[in-house]
Amino acid sequence: MYPPGPAARTLWRPHATRFVARQPIFTRDERVFGYELLFREGLKACFSASDMEAACRSTLDSSLLMGLDVLCGGSYAFINCTREALLEGHATVLPPRSTVVEVLETVRPDAKVEEACRSLKNSGYLIALDDFVPDDPRSSLVPIADFIKLDVILTPRNQWRAMAARYGPRVRMLAEKVENREDFLATRNMGFVYFQGYFFERPAVLSTTEIPPSQLNYVRMLHAVHQPAIDFGKLEALIKQEASLCYRLLRYLNSAVFGFAREIRSVRHALSMLGEGEIRRWISLAATVGAGQQRPAELLQTALVRAHFCELVSGQLQRGETDYFLLGLLSLLDAILGVPMDTLLQRVPVDREIKAALLGMPSRLRPLYDLMLAQENGDWGKCAEIADRFHIPEQEIAEAYLKSIRWAREVVAQ
Repeated sequence: MYPPGPAARTLWRPHATRFVARQPIFTRDERVFGYELLFREGLKACFSASDMEAACRSTLDSSLLMGLDVLCGGSYAFINCTREALLEGHATVLPPRSTVVEVLETVRPDAKVEEACRSLKNSGYLIALDDFVPDDPRSSLVPIADFIKLDVILTPRNQWRAMAARYGPRVRMLAEKVENREDFLATRNMGFVYFQGYFFERPAVLSTTEIPPSQLNYVRMLHAVHQPAIDFGKLEALIKQEASLCYRLLRYLNSAVFGFAREIRSVRHALSMLGEGEIRRWISLAATVGAGQQRPAELLQTALVRAHFCELVSGQLQRGETDYFLLGLLSLLDAILGVPMDTLLQRVPVDREIKAALLGMPSRLRPLYDLMLAQENGDWGKCAEIADRFHIPEQEIAEAYLKSIRWAREVVAQ
């Protein structure tokens, strides 16, 4: 957490509730380079296009209150800035070594804006031109910029290579709104070096519907642990086939994250100490983590954030016997394994309401699933609609998401 300097006095409101969403930005090898941070002061306080200044102030304020270390985990924070925010130097409340100032597409470039960007750059900040398109009016700022974020939806596909060739030698080209792996691979081959969008959550589906042999044991574990009556001998044997998973599971269970009073010394000891609900939860977690080792780390971390978030906010819904943690955890298993979701769910006997929600069918869990996605994407209008419908306190949603980010980071670090 960085204390506020003089420029932050009008931004610093320590008792305000904060709502945050993160959109990861990847390198060519799918490692996280940074996060674009999206904030709102409350679910009903969605900013209109004419109130972007308020959104910008909220972003900077919230970054200070929450700490970039929590939100970004040591990666770069990409912060949207309006014209006024640039001219008044609001971004200087954030540490230059980890902040990228994004000049919004609504900013009219002139001498004052250029001077503000040069001042930020001289202070150690990196500059990005957001939502860049061909014939962009901000072209005069390119010599100052470190990144150009090309909007690949608004830019015709046949111009992607030309844009990369034109600007790539001077700045780092970032392909923005990359929604599938085909476009990720295409832009990467054209010379783009950073990528933003939901391509990493889209499964690179195999040519057949067979589960890869290297992943099959994890699916067998999920199948065994979600039977109505668990065969503990069979489950123990499956776990013991994966030495790294045994080690990881015991580390998890003995860590402060899980808080068990007694040390758990073996798989059999773990199974004997835990109730069936806990066994289903932690074996599912360990199997998912194991399956995700060869995939982008952010994919696994997003699944963990979703799982904990669903669990935390589920108190306002009719609980029944549903495992809300599992709903979030399995929501990205198709992308982790590279297998269609319907194929996976034929092998894992999950609750029918979870199955329906994951397959996009009517389910009483669908609102929670949609809330999870809306929060993750910064769709504040959708968040507000669902929160109102189910009488979920706004602060509970905000706090649950931040707690989930912290929790997921701790689990991955084990």
